[in-house]
Amino acid sequence: MPKTQFTDAIALLKADHRKVEDLFDKFEKARSNKQKIAEEICNELKIHAAIEEEIFYPSFRGKIEDDVLNEAYVEHDGVKVLVNDIASGGDDEFYDAKVTVLGEKVRHHVHEEERRGDGMFAQVRKTEVDLVELRDRMMARKQELMQQAKSGGLPPAQLAVVQLAA
Repeated sequence: MPKTQFTDAIALLKADHRKVEDLFDKFEKARSNKQKIAEEICNELKIHAAIEEEIFYPSFRGKIEDDVLNEAYVEHDGVKVLVNDIASGGDDEFYDAKVTVLGEKVRHHVHEEERRGDGMFAQVRKTEVDLVELRDRMMARKQELMQQAKSGGLPPAQLAVVQLAA
């Protein structure tokens, strides 16, 4: 996938959003191979979360509303808990329900990022950050992670938000 396929970092992330939404739709309609589709969903989400958390989100700390970034990290962690549970196997009687709830969480997160006016991407567009250079860094990391997924698999998703002791 050539990096020029996407005009900038936001276009890359939106393409990821559409791909995973399509996979959730495919899962909902599937009568067989549901576990294979769910594994693909989990890999896509692990890779997407990694490039957002390692590259995209940190590039905008202090440049967009902190609450928007903090909420995104927390939403990612909620998604990762389900991703890790789903990726551990499909023998659970709640497997389909978990994938359905994961889809709902992801769709909510996508809506928050893409919301016109005050969503994350709208705020990002108003900054001076070079979104083309950011796309290039994100694509390079995404390609590394895709290769890792093909060659030996991705490790469980790591939570980003550190729980503070009470």
